[in-house]
Parts: sequence; C-alpha cells; structure tokens
Amino acid sequence: MAKTSVIARHLKKSKFTSRETNRCFRCGRGHAFMRDFGLCRICFRELANEGMLPGVRKSSW
Repeated sequence: MAKTSVIARHLKKSKFTSRETNRCFRCGRGHAFMRDFGLCRICFRELANEGMLPGVRKSSW
C-alpha cells in the first residue's frame, strides 16, 4: 500500500506530462502496473481469482 502522501501527489496535475506515472487505483502501487486494467499485479491477481474481471481466466496446461 502506497503512502497517502504519494497517492495525493499522484492525483495532482504534474508540471510536465512526461512526469505522469501510472498507479493502481486500488492500492496506489507504482510498479508492475497493467495499463489494460489499471491495476498492479497483486490487485489484478486478487480480482482475477475472485472472478471480478470479465474475460480473465486462470490458465493451466
């Protein structure tokens, strides 16, 4: 879970567009971000296992 100050800083409009970062909207994590879902890998896995993400299924081979 990201600190509250980091999340607040992310929500502010940045001075330059190249400084904008992607953050998970659930926990605020900045690394391992999936653009298609707007989630980090940890939150993605939790929601996928619960069946909350349509079209996502656990693979096995």
